[in-house]
Amino acid sequence: MLLVIDVGNTNFVLGVYEGENLINCWRMTTGGNRTADETGIFIHGLFDASGLDANKVEAVIISSVVPDIMYSLTQGIRKYFGIEPMIVGVGMKTGIIIKRDDPKTVGADRIVDLVAANEIYGGPAIVIDYGTANTFDVINEKNEFITGFITPGISSCADALYQKAAQLPKIEIKAPKSIIAKNTVDSFQAGLVLGHIGQTRYIIEQLKEQLNLPNMKVIATGGLAKVIDPNNEIFDVLDPVLTLKGLRILYEKNK
Repeated sequence: MLLVIDVGNTNFVLGVYEGENLINCWRMTTGGNRTADETGIFIHGLFDASGLDANKVEAVIISSVVPDIMYSLTQGIRKYFGIEPMIVGVGMKTGIIIKRDDPKTVGADRIVDLVAANEIYGGPAIVIDYGTANTFDVINEKNEFITGFITPGISSCADALYQKAAQLPKIEIKAPKSIIAKNTVDSFQAGLVLGHIGQTRYIIEQLKEQLNLPNMKVIATGGLAKVIDPNNEIFDVLDPVLTLKGLRILYEKNK
């Protein structure tokens, strides 16, 4: 079995593969204060709770955008799984040519998503990941990462408004039933979600037009992607585990 771990600013996502089959996955809160023992025991416990034998894990690969958590995570894996984890970083074989001023500054999560999109769906494609931040990245038919940018995530915007506006409540992030809002919660949800839907549509339109790639596939992933396109009108592919797939592919390329 292969354990794949994607560490984001808000959540960990962990998956277990047998060959090419994802047999289980879990989500846990990213926390910077856990010890190596706490982290290792918790992850080992996920296997026990799911009826999986942690002793069958033969390899681990980690992608992280949170440097502060890496010591406890890697030490926990070493101690409780007896495995030296592979870390996604500079120098890995990816199959992607990064056409950026400083390729070293591109987040590991973005590279992992692009690898999965390229290998599974092919370019040209816009790959959108909805998380703490939203990333919009473009890969062409030559396996080149040609442009990309970052916008504030939906939950980040909601949290910022909740913290800064004294009379705004903490809300569930979901698509409103109607744009005609008649109370504070509906108004907040409508502005937040519909604003991000409009942003997504405009960015896709502009990328296709300015890159002269009108037939680019639009591939989306991330916990809130479904909120943006509940009726399957914007994305060509909605793949909730794209990053986990990319980690498996990267492991196979670099083992």
